[in-house]
Amino acid sequence: MGAVARRPIAAAAAAVLFVEAVGIVFVHWILAKVVSGQSMSLAGLDPDVMSTSTYLMGGGFGLYLVACGVLLLRAALSDRPPGRVGRILLIACAVVHGVLGALCVGLVGWVAFVVLMASFGLIVLSVIAYGKREEPEGLTGPVDAPPAGPPENGTPAPA
Repeated sequence: MGAVARRPIAAAAAAVLFVEAVGIVFVHWILAKVVSGQSMSLAGLDPDVMSTSTYLMGGGFGLYLVACGVLLLRAALSDRPPGRVGRILLIACAVVHGVLGALCVGLVGWVAFVVLMASFGLIVLSVIAYGKREEPEGLTGPVDAPPAGPPENGTPAPA
């Protein structure tokens, strides 16, 4: 897959992740407001602790999605694949989307499943489209050594 296809795919995946980040932060903000408005505890937990942890979880997950979006946007703009850590982050993001998509079928519905699977597909396609990072010539090039085995003409090599 050439640069013509992979750059728009990575840019679209980055845009989707940015929108998801805003949505995740907004949903967690609403959940934290609801929890802080109630005066009940869950299994002895303080409602303030639950509210604060919901804010923090939304912010953390939103930052993670933004970081993955920035990686994909950088890849789209420079047409260079992400490094090893970037690929690991993107693969983990794809796994999270796959698991959330499977959970959303029963809890939210098929529309949420389709949206999560579309973003999952964009992330996976971006990771696959850029392939493996190319190493410099000196590190993976052939070593100056005689070939192993008999010569191609069938005569034995002189001893």
